[in-house]
Amino acid sequence: MEHALTTTAPAALTNAADVAAVVDMFTASQDRKPTTRDLYARTVSAFFAWVETSGRTADRLTVADVIAYKEQLLREGKTALTVASYVNSIRRFYTWAEANKLYPNIAADVHAPKRQQEFKKRPLSVRKVGELLNHEQANGSARDYAIINLMARTGLRCVEVVRANIGDITYMGEDNARVLLVQGKGHDEKDDFVKLTDAAYLPIRAYLDAERRGEPDTAPLFASTSNHTGKAENHEHDAGFDPRRLSTRAVSSIAKKGLQAVGLDSKAFTAHSLRHTVGTNILRAGGTLEQAQMTLRHANPATTEIYARMALKERRFTDGGEDIIDRAYNAVGM
Repeated sequence: MEHALTTTAPAALTNAADVAAVVDMFTASQDRKPTTRDLYARTVSAFFAWVETSGRTADRLTVADVIAYKEQLLREGKTALTVASYVNSIRRFYTWAEANKLYPNIAADVHAPKRQQEFKKRPLSVRKVGELLNHEQANGSARDYAIINLMARTGLRCVEVVRANIGDITYMGEDNARVLLVQGKGHDEKDDFVKLTDAAYLPIRAYLDAERRGEPDTAPLFASTSNHTGKAENHEHDAGFDPRRLSTRAVSSIAKKGLQAVGLDSKAFTAHSLRHTVGTNILRAGGTLEQAQMTLRHANPATTEIYARMALKERRFTDGGEDIIDRAYNAVGM
């Protein structure tokens, strides 16, 4: 819904209706994906709801008020990542509002909370990956085994598995390497790929030959066997959407059940753990940061460096400084 402002004087933008109109204008002006605009609308609206309930008015806010809101979110127990998302939305809103002469930019110097650069989901050891794949091969369906095997060998995200079509398996390069074209998170096209080694590909081929023979290239690589569709969840609005396409929730559930079956029944182990497993185990096996970055398709190498820091931490469990100190003390009878 579009709103027209009758004045650009900040003092006029004090009541809830005026503020809501401004927030709508702001979100509509942002050249971002619908999900990102929804995030902006939700977080900025939450801020102004707090402004109203706390007895403040939108036209008289200062940087201290924004800081007070940030501190309130932290007291409520929201994570640093969540609070950072709120703060970044508010800063973006006030940058836009100042440019449009609606409010001064009171949020420019408000810092988002710092968070430790570490992944919340834990990777699997090579031994646990083996247990997981053996379990799925023995107890799971051909489809579920192919999905988990693919994710554990290529680091694909759930949404990338969902978006894959049969025809996305192709060949590239001088050696005609077999690959799967990938539409990554935040991308509009399938502009990247993962290499399909025989170990990654053959379970997919077995599944397609047994259950999907003769289907067109445009069909989803992994199809739902239930009446559930991923249409609403994955925001697929084109006329050619295949209702058999799995949802990201379904892929997450498949991975979670497998992880639970091999004893990894914790919030720290989810489908995304398989992606971290690939990055971590590349480094564990002597691979380089560049190889891990290219495999996981990280745009920013700093993201991949988190795996290196995790690997350094792991070394403490096998021969950390504490163990060295003990040996030194033991040598002199301490």
